[in-house]
Amino acid sequence: MAGPLSGLTIVELAGIGPGPMCSMMLGDMGANVIRVDRTKAHVMDRFADPKFAVHNRSRRSVSVDLQRKEGIDVVLRLIAKADGMTEPFRPGVAERLGVGPDVCLQHNPKLVYGRMTGWGQEGPLAKAAGHDINYIALTGALHAIGTKEKPVPPLNLVGDFGGGGMLLAFGMVCGLLEAQKSGKGQVVDAAMVDGTALLLGGIYGMVGAGLWNEAERESNTLDGGAHFYGTYETRDGKFVCIGSIEPQFYALLLEKTGLKGETLPAQTDRKAWAQLKSRMAAIFKTKTRDEWCAIMEGSDVCFAPVLSVSEAPHHAHAKARNAYVDVLGFAQPAAAPRFSRTKEGIQGPAAKRGQHTDEILGESGFSAKEIGDLKAAGIVGPQ
Repeated sequence: MAGPLSGLTIVELAGIGPGPMCSMMLGDMGANVIRVDRTKAHVMDRFADPKFAVHNRSRRSVSVDLQRKEGIDVVLRLIAKADGMTEPFRPGVAERLGVGPDVCLQHNPKLVYGRMTGWGQEGPLAKAAGHDINYIALTGALHAIGTKEKPVPPLNLVGDFGGGGMLLAFGMVCGLLEAQKSGKGQVVDAAMVDGTALLLGGIYGMVGAGLWNEAERESNTLDGGAHFYGTYETRDGKFVCIGSIEPQFYALLLEKTGLKGETLPAQTDRKAWAQLKSRMAAIFKTKTRDEWCAIMEGSDVCFAPVLSVSEAPHHAHAKARNAYVDVLGFAQPAAAPRFSRTKEGIQGPAAKRGQHTDEILGESGFSAKEIGDLKAAGIVGPQ
């Protein structure tokens, strides 16, 4: 059965990080996503086998030389029949190439034009280079995450993907829904600084209410300061995590660690947290990770083993939910979220650069002669 976005066509100008994740999500939901790749090898071709480029799955690839007018004309013809498009460039680059929003909306007034950047389309930093770590630093997120000694980047999950790719995917779907009512397209400005700030909304609330200590990391409930919310090493050198915030869950934690009945400081006594963390650390070191799983997993302690990326697909819960799927012998996250009627699903592994050039151009109204001439001139097709 077709996914919830079946029937929609999205043209993606190829980029890295959040843009590809957005397109993967749209493709996994059934959209016909056309990725416009470069004609020549690029840093984006980081994997010798494209099947490992998980965020490039669920779409086809056409390669086009965007540095030449004839290539831009090809893209504009693709856009003319699309419902939406996304571009990953710094502000002004798409305009200089000839595929800015004004031009594209002239060719297709119903087009939803998504722009994915770190800093946004306006502001003094808008045209500066940057990466996830820089964008989350400007929002307060990086300052809040890490050890007492220094901030630590949380991979590139917060800016690139949570505050970037998912933000753009949400914006695109909102724009597409509105276009169905109004018959008009518009520009979606998705900036990682904006998305990351939204993710921090709850922390901003706690800071405003005086419930969060910004002066010192690892001194708050959710940043590793509390003995009942954090990770602990086990006897075999692995780790487990607990999140026993609520009093009833904390009581169960004390029971299962053998501390029930002892005279202990109050759970919320921050002055005692360091002492209680040391006590907990010593207790968790007495058993292996698997032994603690047997004691706590599935209980209301709010417990989980800390699994590696290689371990996660093999956990019983992941298997029961089919949370990971095999694509060409490679386990990767399944499509999400899940729908009861219009089923989501991976449409295929990541394509090789330009793999579907002839097919896509033919579907878009290019004649066999046009395609042959464009390929001969190096305008389309992998070179």
